[in-house]
Amino acid sequence: MSPLTGVRRQFVRAAMEAPYLSREEEHGLAVAWRDHKDRAALDRLTQAHMRLAIALAAKFRNYGLPMADLIQEGHVGLMEAAARFEPDREVRFSTYASWWIRAAIQDYVLKNWSIVRGGTSSAQKALFFNLRRLRAQIGLRISQGEQLDLHDEIAAAVGVSRQDVVAMEARIGASDISLDAPVTEADGAGAAERMDFLVSESPGPDEAVSELMDSERRAAWLSQALAQLSEREMHVVRTRRLVEDEDSATLESLGTTLGVSKERVRQIEKRALEKLKAALVRLNPGMARG
Repeated sequence: MSPLTGVRRQFVRAAMEAPYLSREEEHGLAVAWRDHKDRAALDRLTQAHMRLAIALAAKFRNYGLPMADLIQEGHVGLMEAAARFEPDREVRFSTYASWWIRAAIQDYVLKNWSIVRGGTSSAQKALFFNLRRLRAQIGLRISQGEQLDLHDEIAAAVGVSRQDVVAMEARIGASDISLDAPVTEADGAGAAERMDFLVSESPGPDEAVSELMDSERRAAWLSQALAQLSEREMHVVRTRRLVEDEDSATLESLGTTLGVSKERVRQIEKRALEKLKAALVRLNPGMARG
């Protein structure tokens, strides 16, 4: 047993052995803290009710979080209750503190149960903490022959939509998975991890912007170079070179359209490409070196 575990057990044991307070003692301690900020009175008041925080924390132990952390959060709620308690309202401190303790523990569970944050409204909290119980109760009624829709009944009981129930059920039913966890049972450095399958082959933002700028620049150069061609040369280049391969016109079909032989079309195309190359070199001298 680690020293830390021993300290926690001593803390729990001390809390469970702390004497109960009478209504008069409780009232006197609360007044001393409220009116005189008597720290000793506050400590005695909270220590006497620490068993309440431990008992409430135990009700949330099935959420997979350390019991020590749940107790600690319960203590935070207990301290908050002591700071806000009004002794003149004739309400026992335990009744008042229970709400603050439970609220503190519930907030901790919601924040730490999963790295994916769920809804934080009061209805969503109620759904999260009551879903299992309601599902069991309504499921029992269904098994006994009642014609009920499980999700609709839960939604009506909590005051949320059916979609909220379905989404929360899926969230509770799934668990967080580490991206460093292996996807196979292979041992050693060669085992594949989930992170390996998240690597994107797409260019990074800087590369994407650079490529976009280069594409726009090349499109502008091509437009200026095409302007140097005659109407017939432009037609030949567009139908032969600036379309998909399966859509490009043949020399023979172009010859029929232009009223010339396919050899003449080939000559027109060759001359047009030479003019385009010369124009592009003038616009970007670096192309000649490439």
